[in-house]
Order: sequence, then structure tokens, then C-alpha cells
Amino acid sequence: MITKLGVTLGLAILFAAPCFAQDAASQKFLKEAIEGNFAEVEMGQLAKKQASSDGVRAFGEMLEKDHSAANQKATAAATSLGMTPPTSPNKKQTADYDKMSKLSGAQFDKMFVTHMIADHKKDIKDYEKAAKKKDAAGSYATETLPTLRKHLEAAQSLSAGSKTANPAANPPAVIAVPAPAAGVAPPALESTGADKAR
Repeated sequence: MITKLGVTLGLAILFAAPCFAQDAASQKFLKEAIEGNFAEVEMGQLAKKQASSDGVRAFGEMLEKDHSAANQKATAAATSLGMTPPTSPNKKQTADYDKMSKLSGAQFDKMFVTHMIADHKKDIKDYEKAAKKKDAAGSYATETLPTLRKHLEAAQSLSAGSKTANPAANPPAVIAVPAPAAGVAPPALESTGADKAR
């Protein structure tokens, strides 16, 4: 009797093990996703206060709005898997926030955009992996991926824009004016209204 019960219990554990492993992986993903969402909301709020460019401030607003919405879905998914969702970012994310909060203006914009590109690239990889799961975590990941890709594109375009739009970063371009062709008089300079008044 005891042996039969032991064998049955052993088989039950053996067959349940992959299920536990999948649950554990899903729970780990959701824990990290929720912490990440909290971090992005806080970073978005920081960008609205510290950024010098309208583009970075608008990006911060988008982060705050989108990651707040994503966090509601991630929290619901976590609850459906029977886990207690985290209520704040992790220690590393808090340290990143503290470091960023000491910056302002163009220096903040550059560091913030660089951080957001790296962060979203990593998140997209994690979410793509989680999206293969056939559970609440997988559904959440699949639904959130387009938003993360949109954020990455926005951050990359801000980065590209700052390289061309930041006058301090690039010396002014010298515009070459071609010499007039032989035998052609140079064009007369237009006089302004002030010249005519004299």
C-alpha cells in the first residue's frame, strides 16, 4: 500500500516538474517585467522634469503612460499565476534612477536616451522569449512587445536627432559658395529695408 502510494506520488511529482519549471520561469519573467514597468514609469516622470528637449520630455510622458498601462496587465497576469507581484523597481533600477536624477539639461537627455535604448533592447529579447509561453505571462509578453518596439524606435530616433540637432556636439558647417564662372559678374547683394531708408 505504502509502496503503491509512493510510486503514484513519485510519478505525480515527475510529471508536474516541467509544469513547476514553466511556472517558475513565467513568475520570474513577470516579477522582472513588473519591476521594469515601475522603473520606466519613474524614469518617464524624471524625464518630464529634467530633460532639456521637448522630444525627450514627450518620450518621458509616453513611457509613463504606456508602462503604467502595461503594469496593470502584468500585475493581473502575475495574480492569475498565484504570485504576489512586486510593488517597486529593483535595487539596480533604483540606483540607475538616482544616478540619472543628478543630471539635467543636455547631459541628462543624452544619458537618458542611451539608457532607454539599452534597456528596451534587453527588454525586447526577454519579452520575445516569454512570448513563446502558453500562459498568462506569454499573453502579456506578446501583447506588450509592439509597445516596447515603438519605444525603442522613438529612443533611437531621439539619439539620431541629438547627433544632428545638438549644436554643441557638432562644429558649425562651413558653406562653400562657388566662384562665379569666368566673365560673369558676381550677384549683387540684396539691400535690406534699413539700407533703403538711409
